[in-house]
Amino acid sequence: MGTKNTDNGHAGAAVAAPDPARIRNVALVGPSGAGKTTLCEALLTTAGVITRTGSVTEGTTVCDHDPAAVRQQRSVAVAVAPFTHEDVKVNLIDTPGYADFVGELRAGLRAADAALFVVCAAEGIDAATVALWQECAAVGMPRAVVLARLDHPRAAVESGIAACRAAFGSGVLPLYLPVTGRDNAVTGLVGLVSGRLYDYSGARVPVADVPDSGDAERIEAARAELIEGIIAESEDESLMDRYLAGEEIDQATLVTDLERAVARGSFHPVLPVCSATGVGLTELVQVLTRGFPSPLEHRPPRVTRADGSPGPVLAVDPDGPLAAEVVRTAVDSYVGRVSLVRVFSGTLRPERPVHVSGHGLAERGHEDHDADERVAHVYSPLGSALREVPFCVAGDLCALTKLSSAETGDTVSDPAQPLLVTPWEMPEPLLPVAVVAHSRSDEDTLSRNLAKLAAGDPNLRLERNAETHQLVLWCMGEAHADVVLQRLRAGGAEIDTEEVRVPLRETFAAPATGHGRHVKQSGGHGQYAVCDLVVEPLPRGAGFEFVDRIVGGAIPHQFVPSVEKGVRAQLGKGLHSGYPMVDVRVSLVDGKAHSVDSSDAAFQTAGALAMKEAAAQGRITLLEPLDEVEVLAPDEHLGTVLGDLSARRGRVLGTEPGDEDHPGTTIVRAEVPATELLRYAIELRSLTSGTASFTRRFSHYDPVPEHRR
Repeated sequence: MGTKNTDNGHAGAAVAAPDPARIRNVALVGPSGAGKTTLCEALLTTAGVITRTGSVTEGTTVCDHDPAAVRQQRSVAVAVAPFTHEDVKVNLIDTPGYADFVGELRAGLRAADAALFVVCAAEGIDAATVALWQECAAVGMPRAVVLARLDHPRAAVESGIAACRAAFGSGVLPLYLPVTGRDNAVTGLVGLVSGRLYDYSGARVPVADVPDSGDAERIEAARAELIEGIIAESEDESLMDRYLAGEEIDQATLVTDLERAVARGSFHPVLPVCSATGVGLTELVQVLTRGFPSPLEHRPPRVTRADGSPGPVLAVDPDGPLAAEVVRTAVDSYVGRVSLVRVFSGTLRPERPVHVSGHGLAERGHEDHDADERVAHVYSPLGSALREVPFCVAGDLCALTKLSSAETGDTVSDPAQPLLVTPWEMPEPLLPVAVVAHSRSDEDTLSRNLAKLAAGDPNLRLERNAETHQLVLWCMGEAHADVVLQRLRAGGAEIDTEEVRVPLRETFAAPATGHGRHVKQSGGHGQYAVCDLVVEPLPRGAGFEFVDRIVGGAIPHQFVPSVEKGVRAQLGKGLHSGYPMVDVRVSLVDGKAHSVDSSDAAFQTAGALAMKEAAAQGRITLLEPLDEVEVLAPDEHLGTVLGDLSARRGRVLGTEPGDEDHPGTTIVRAEVPATELLRYAIELRSLTSGTASFTRRFSHYDPVPEHRR
């Protein structure tokens, strides 16, 4: 995002939408390879926004402009491509379909008011797409389905429609049936409401005609089912009685009720569309502009004030208080920081001050921040191209440049009335990748690039591990990690990856004693300290205890804390393998002091020496961190998940059925060594075809088995 043009020819300048009622924000979602980006290209060509349709394989599409997307030949980030039809502005929000980029998908849904599910007619519907459908249903988001890639050799339109109905449930019905010509190629569509044939055999613009009488029975059965579905969702309760009595319901009434049902999210039309031949594109545009709701029908998110108190209830009003949200941040080498913004209330205008605030992501390396900045220009984004517009009203999307403090998830508001939009739920990155600068000269470049990368990617968590001294990037998966590393290197930093090290601990397996003697006399003031310690193991998680059992004043009272200080310092350094020692009780039982030569430093040294002797004589065992893992898996994969956890030395704590939002699933709780979870994000996805998810949190330390030490 941020270039002034792309490989595709742009036709005309951007037009700002003055009225939220004339805006549609539609997210294109679906599995990777379904044809979402190609569909965007076809719609932009149909609308006259671009003069030449780009290609995903050639890297010339409007939406896949990121070098990583071109290299991987799949979308890796949200992109916006607007077009105008009959004075309605449609913001197409192209989202990645690959699981690693689910964070970008959620950002796209945050910016949208409706979702267009794109399903390949030659493939089945995977469980991840069904789960996303259910997620959209839970928040009442209007949805429609496009059955794409009709030109694929294995495309089966009728089977695809049946699969959509089986996977997505009630309210999913086709608006059009395909008509095939020679070689079973789809050459047109029959409108089930209008009863007309739309013939695409001659051009990309359909010619209306009368359907072939040979298809009358198939068409009539599908039309009757569609009309019954529309009437069932109608607000006119008498309509069903009239229909069952044999009355012919006029087309205008059916279309009106259909549009209302789609906008409410209770009815979900299926449309066969072929981006290559243009079949169905005109009909799809009609659904986007007339069926999907405007931002006025989508309630804005809650906001709070800077002090955390409840903010005003927002309305989609261009004259209301300014409240906008940064849904994506990119750093362009020429333009600088580019923020994709959804305006929920008010109007953004150039040359106006704004307040930028971000809170709640400190654990991912995004510190809370508040700053007043100035909007220099307002742009309408078209992929990577920025086209200047005079304003951006509530309900619309725009791009802002050079907001130096803005990060993804931040709120943009009026400096006189700062607000904070409740952030959307972001997935937890669970794949660690350790990176190191190739040379000392690359360290500063790596640090700068990481700061830029973190600003735009809230799904990336940075960890600088103080124990292993590693810089760990927590990513969503291998594809996400590949994009992150490529962007770091593209910024001029030579980096290498290394194996992620898991910090271990040491402890005593049995009681031990230690004698520490530190006596030095080299003329003048000397050093004298002697102490005897008893070390005992404690239960896991008990930490460290120091007990003073000196009797008779063998060691003066003021030197007892010195012994403890020396013991603590040595425990932190480790006594056997260099790992910190935990879960021990150290008792100071005896010692000697000198009236002149004893000192704080001398007794610190004696305490450390006593611990070393105790370790040399006693039994030391290594401890490894165990994480409490919660896996949500479909029931058909439960046995595989349980077997895999057992192979990872996991201890299953229990299972329970998933909640009502996740029917047919089981939650597995287990304790698993952290060393066995380094690549679990990838391997769990492979085992369950991407249908399972998991969370993890530190539980406690346990002894490492003898055979693994």
